[in-house]
Amino acid sequence: MPARVKFTYWFFATLARIFAKLLFRFRILHRERLPETGGVILAANHQSYFDPPLVGICSRRPVHYLARKTLMEWPFFGPLFPDMNVIPVDRGGNDMSALKTVIKKIREGEGVVLFPEGTRSPDGNLQPAQAGVGLVIAKTLAPVVPMRIFGSYEAFPRGSKGVKFHPIRVVVGEPIVFTKEDVGKGGRDDYQRLSQLVMDAIGTLHLE
Repeated sequence: MPARVKFTYWFFATLARIFAKLLFRFRILHRERLPETGGVILAANHQSYFDPPLVGICSRRPVHYLARKTLMEWPFFGPLFPDMNVIPVDRGGNDMSALKTVIKKIREGEGVVLFPEGTRSPDGNLQPAQAGVGLVIAKTLAPVVPMRIFGSYEAFPRGSKGVKFHPIRVVVGEPIVFTKEDVGKGGRDDYQRLSQLVMDAIGTLHLE
């Protein structure tokens, strides 16, 4: 990783950790379940714009994120997003070039944050999975770590214009390893099934 990217990533990750702890009393449960080497998919529920950095700061190593291409046009932060390991994706989430980049990163032994629901929950409840995560699983057979975020919806829900300083917790589940037999023929139905299996695993995680 280039020195500039490494510095930018860890600088903003450190800021995110500080703000998360000060403003939201952020805690991670079972962080030890996160693999520290090898390609991995960090799969979480999606409640808020806060979720990508919240999942990212759970990891002791750098991870990659998908974000809308339009964010790259933001003043100041836009040009910095590539140095924060952001992979731009066209609005709508069906950008195959972005998925190919995700697959490449995982095959290179890196971690990627993905949200099986595809978009933020409108009410804070878990939503049905989309097929994208299943496609990445089928192409990489990388371990998937289910992670469930609690509290980010209450802190900054979809459509909100203000932030509430509500406690946020992330529960890390045991990694799931899929085989070629689990993938099946590798069509869209199989991708959807794999994604939903991950979503179901997220749903089993609770605060202890």
